[in-house]
Amino acid sequence: MQKLLLAIDAISTFIGKTAAWAVVGLTLLISWEVFSRYALNTPHAWVLDAQIMLYGTLFMLAGAYTLAKGGHVRGDVLYGFFSPRAQACVDLTLYIIFFLPGVVAMTWAGWTYAQESMAIREQTFSATPLPLYPFKFVIPAAGAALLLQGLAEIARCVICLQTGAWPRRGDDVQEVDVEKLKEMVHVKDSDIEALDRQIAAKEGAR
Repeated sequence: MQKLLLAIDAISTFIGKTAAWAVVGLTLLISWEVFSRYALNTPHAWVLDAQIMLYGTLFMLAGAYTLAKGGHVRGDVLYGFFSPRAQACVDLTLYIIFFLPGVVAMTWAGWTYAQESMAIREQTFSATPLPLYPFKFVIPAAGAALLLQGLAEIARCVICLQTGAWPRRGDDVQEVDVEKLKEMVHVKDSDIEALDRQIAAKEGAR
């Protein structure tokens, strides 16, 4: 089960990191449009629509990745004081009552929405229209990825209720943990204090 959960985490991470490249596209597109508009006096009507679609793609596809890393905002003023089992009970209840119905509805409706858009070859309302229907399929794709990751989180809650401890998550870029870094390089606080005293002694001798 642990391997399956980590595999789902890896899928969500891959989707999120792939979608993150939209930031590069957005940056280049906006920079080029600013130059074209103000330096060349040649604005483009379709750029705003392209920006919105790229940002929407990034925002939607990052959902599963954020859930996999526990990055969504939560009101954890009291939650942080709960035992792992109590946290799992709260999470499991909220996943079943709110998460699953909402995400299933979004995925189902998004698929219908995208199919209807493709049937009419929907375009943006602009002087230079862009095809809109390919981006509509991002909605069900993002919903499916989020649903898959949500099922993994539900499984984690069940495991935590059984064992009393949260299962391990996939590794990714995280903030530096100073204490873990000290353990990795075999440095103790006393070593750092001794080094500080040596530096202070040298500076005093000068």
